[in-house]
Amino acid sequence: MKKLLGCCGLDCENCGAYIATVNDDNEMRIKTAKLWSEWNNADIPPEAINCLGCRGDGIKAYYCSELCEIRKCALGKDFGTCAECSELAGCKTVKVIHDNNEEAVNNLKAEQ
Repeated sequence: MKKLLGCCGLDCENCGAYIATVNDDNEMRIKTAKLWSEWNNADIPPEAINCLGCRGDGIKAYYCSELCEIRKCALGKDFGTCAECSELAGCKTVKVIHDNNEEAVNNLKAEQ
């Protein structure tokens, strides 16, 4: 199982927060904060953009550690990713990501 694969199947290595953190890239933090603010209709400051991956050791973006219902569900069931869940195909929680990101779906299929 790929450690930098998020519970939902998103590739954390390609996430702006992860890239900004490992490269200490403030311009990427600003860009990612702006994008996440638009996606979530919230004010997310650049200093909140620090993450070493959904399932990796170390710092997590606040959204990922505290608000992500997908991650909460997977961890609550003691799963590494949603690929381990028998309810994946009909799951409304992960559907939010999978409806807009075929790569995440394919990543989880590769984990099954």
